[in-house]
Amino acid sequence: MGWNFGDILDAVGPAVPQDAPAFIHGERVINWGEANRQTNNLARAMIARGSQPGDKIAIYMRNRPEYLMAVAAGWKARLTHVNVNYRYTPQEVWYIFDNSDAQTVVYSSEFRDAVTEIRPRLPGVKTWIEVGAQGDIAPFAESFDTLAHEGNGGPLDIVRSGDDQFFIYTGGTTGMPKGVMWTHHDLRENTLAPARLMGPVPETLEELAAAIRAAGPGARALPAPPLMHGTGLLTGMGAMLAGGCIITLEAPSFDPVELLQVIDRHKPQTLVLVGDSFAKPLLNTLNANPGKYDLSSVMVIVSSGVMWSLEVKQGLLEHMPTAILNDAFSSSEALGMGVSVMAKGAEVQTAKFMLGGRCRVFDDNDQPVAPGSGVPGIVAIGPPIPVGYYKDEEKSARTFRVIDGVRYSIPGDWCIVEADGTLTLLGRGSACINTAGEKVFPEEVEEALKTHPSVEDALVVGLPDEKWGQAVTGVVRLTEGASLDEAALRAHVRQALAGYKTPKRIFATTQVMRASNGKADYPVAKQIAEAAMT
Repeated sequence: MGWNFGDILDAVGPAVPQDAPAFIHGERVINWGEANRQTNNLARAMIARGSQPGDKIAIYMRNRPEYLMAVAAGWKARLTHVNVNYRYTPQEVWYIFDNSDAQTVVYSSEFRDAVTEIRPRLPGVKTWIEVGAQGDIAPFAESFDTLAHEGNGGPLDIVRSGDDQFFIYTGGTTGMPKGVMWTHHDLRENTLAPARLMGPVPETLEELAAAIRAAGPGARALPAPPLMHGTGLLTGMGAMLAGGCIITLEAPSFDPVELLQVIDRHKPQTLVLVGDSFAKPLLNTLNANPGKYDLSSVMVIVSSGVMWSLEVKQGLLEHMPTAILNDAFSSSEALGMGVSVMAKGAEVQTAKFMLGGRCRVFDDNDQPVAPGSGVPGIVAIGPPIPVGYYKDEEKSARTFRVIDGVRYSIPGDWCIVEADGTLTLLGRGSACINTAGEKVFPEEVEEALKTHPSVEDALVVGLPDEKWGQAVTGVVRLTEGASLDEAALRAHVRQALAGYKTPKRIFATTQVMRASNGKADYPVAKQIAEAAMT
């Protein structure tokens, strides 16, 4: 039958000491015994309200224990998880609910107005569950807390399958969001693959439960990015499935001071960030408050999805000298493409990754790229990979392709394969700028800009240009007290990169150019640049 996350929780939940914390959120602590009972009750309640195996459960809330508890209840009821970006407009949220064919929606009371607005256009949603309401809930909804506490809390008598599905909706760089369809078994195998390289791992539910009973509670993990995005979600899931504790932050947006206070207080072993967009403000706060916070518990810092520069990594290791920095080259469609592991005294250059064992790099003609050739190639990863994109056969056919008899996931990341077999990431092809016939990957130029001391953050876009076709254009957020010196920034980039990669113009902005998960918002950056050009 293969691995199923609901079965794993049924095995892990009773094996963990029942008074061990499963979730910590501010002053709230939910132990494993209570988490088991509540998620079992929720699963049973959703089934009683008409949920059938394979139905979709959409989760619309910020980071809090109820997010992962709803995920767990969905697994136990054999429902398919759908993540919802809480920064979307009501119309965009409607699109996710509608496109995913959501049957159950679990939402936070702070988004009640948006849900009320779009609900009449969602006849397929049969069950609305509201979280965190103070007083009365919406008349069309039921209380999460009430459903979680009604029932005997016992496990469900249900047969599950490794082919049960789990969706990760990803916005990508172009087009409407797409639901990446993973089976439970294949997603679980992705997490087990690196562990198997380090030694034996439990291969049955019985072995897993026995290992947890012997070792005690799993590690504490603090995912700082939103759980509604892949980086935070998958690391949070991993901690939960290992019988650990997930610590979530209370602030509606990333606050490095809160993060440091929570680390000091609750002592997580794993910290999850999103590249420089989280790590740089964290480092600035640490530099301004040396020795103020106890960070000795942090053994691993994980990041994925955004460039994490060498300079920022070095700075963090000055404050956490025993930590291991695990920079993962992954996407929702392609987990485990590569990894960059760095420790104090063992530096790894920005965007340089060890190629994963299931990865290959192909040129435009689907031929393998020879290491050291200098030929840019596109990264592909072999099984286990997603089933495809939900209700989008055309995009599925473009991304999931068969080459020499092997089905690969090819999300569009370009790289150079070095002579030693490592890869240097160039960027996502869909964001590539074509200037005078040359390809320029924005991430490469952005990293050069961000090494200047006056630049806090940078995005690079291509603007239409009569001479160049597209003109490389930078948009920067300056460090506090700095002023824009466009000529100095251009000269700084020119020292590191070829002349054609140097931005023709650079503009400064105070606007936020990233989503809450730290990923670049290129449409916003392009709008800023276009407005500055007029």
